Amino acid sequence: MACLKAAAHAKGSASEEARGDMDEPDRHGARSVIVISSHVARGSVGNRAAVFALETLGFPVWAVPTVVLPWHPGHGPATRIVPDAEQFAACMADLERSTWLNEVGAVLSGYLGNVGQAEAVASLVRKVRSVNPEARYLCDPVFGDAGGLYVPEATAEAIRDRLMPLADIVTPNRFELAWMADRALDDLDDIIAAAAALGPRMVLVTSAKSPSPGRIGNLLVTKASALLAEHGIVDKPPNGPGDLMAAVFLARLMRGLGPAEALQLATATVFEILARAKERGADELMLETDAASLSQPAATVDLRQLRRPETEHGA
Repeated sequence: MACLKAAAHAKGSASEEARGDMDEPDRHGARSVIVISSHVARGSVGNRAAVFALETLGFPVWAVPTVVLPWHPGHGPATRIVPDAEQFAACMADLERSTWLNEVGAVLSGYLGNVGQAEAVASLVRKVRSVNPEARYLCDPVFGDAGGLYVPEATAEAIRDRLMPLADIVTPNRFELAWMADRALDDLDDIIAAAAALGPRMVLVTSAKSPSPGRIGNLLVTKASALLAEHGIVDKPPNGPGDLMAAVFLARLMRGLGPAEALQLATATVFEILARAKERGADELMLETDAASLSQPAATVDLRQLRRPETEHGA
């Protein structure tokens, strides 16, 4: 397969020791992840992608659907089953009262079925942190792409205003970052500046521009650095790489990897699975076939250090 190699590129690649540890998660402390996102009957997007990835990597998952669909709406008309607002809030409140809440080490939220779900998610995040102050919250603001918003504006605003300020990690695509920054992001410097000013201590921008023609990457901006993990562009890819990236990046961090290694390994995993699905002509990610790529990706991914601007939030 031309786009894949037997080992990650030597320059900037993660250590072999870190790779070897991927098969056995840390058995100490809180390892469960609450994943709150969409569920499809067919396909590998939303909760279907995140739950499979996290469980394959050894993390128990509490899965909460925000909407149930027959398939990704990009495939055609799809009936939406959205939980009643009061029932959804009651279910989340049940989780808050759970005697097993001390098992939870992270919360990941993605697509929301309606605006009211944001406050229930925020309440759960606060409760988890009251039980485990070390718990991470990753907010994947799934509300739009280059075609514009695909949720009501009020839902996007709720994600930005209620959930993002609670997040340790936020994973917008370029459009979502530009919408939250309320300005055009014409080049990589603009993207870095907008991510640095956003607030959370880690901002992972998926499908970020690369300085090299024919390449694209995932840009991680922290309080101290800006790193771009880049690879070749996959034209007209299947849906779901953003959902998968958020879950795998979170898993790498929960394994104790540093941000750079977590970024590179997660990007290699998603690129490899995406490229293989594309080469097979699949219209969905084939996670069940490519499960080995979750723990031992072999794709070439280059890691590039970029200049991070000074912001009011600090360097």
